[in-house]
Amino acid sequence: MKKLFIMLAVFAGSLSTPQLYAQETPETTKDNDGPNFSKLDVSPMDVALFRGENNEPVARVLYSRPQTRDREIFGKLIPYGEVWRTGANEATEITLYQDMMVGDKTIKKGTYTLFTIPKEKEWTIILNNSTNIWGAYDYHVEKDVARITVPVRKSPVPIDALSMSFAKSNDGANLFIGWDDRYVKVPFKETM
Repeated sequence: MKKLFIMLAVFAGSLSTPQLYAQETPETTKDNDGPNFSKLDVSPMDVALFRGENNEPVARVLYSRPQTRDREIFGKLIPYGEVWRTGANEATEITLYQDMMVGDKTIKKGTYTLFTIPKEKEWTIILNNSTNIWGAYDYHVEKDVARITVPVRKSPVPIDALSMSFAKSNDGANLFIGWDDRYVKVPFKETM
């Protein structure tokens, strides 16, 4: 009987809800010299990097990745015919580690802002000298270094978060920019 009582007590104790405590991060410390960690951004920052033959970096894109979250993206959230930062938060930046051709223009190695003007059937891709800016509020057309127009393509699968990736091409690399149900391909060619 004593064994039965002990077993019932152990069983009853296991039915009670355990108390779990998570470590909380303080927003600030009393003397304000400690860490102030923020929550995860709803449009987290990401990077796409293309490496060449000897594993050296050729091009890199630094961008924030907004999510669709059941929103109508192109033509509504991202209006057609307007300059877009090509992401969220800070404007998207592309760094070229060597001179590259974009369209018929040679672009010197360096960092540029990657703006776009989405339309239903085509996008205008813009490389601009303004850097370290928020959104497209400081966009100035006179600082454009290159503009090309590329066709919009239908994605075979939905793309929930804005995504960018590079793929090797015969004469350089293609930058793919995709979100929702579409994507564009931006060719970057090596200079001769």
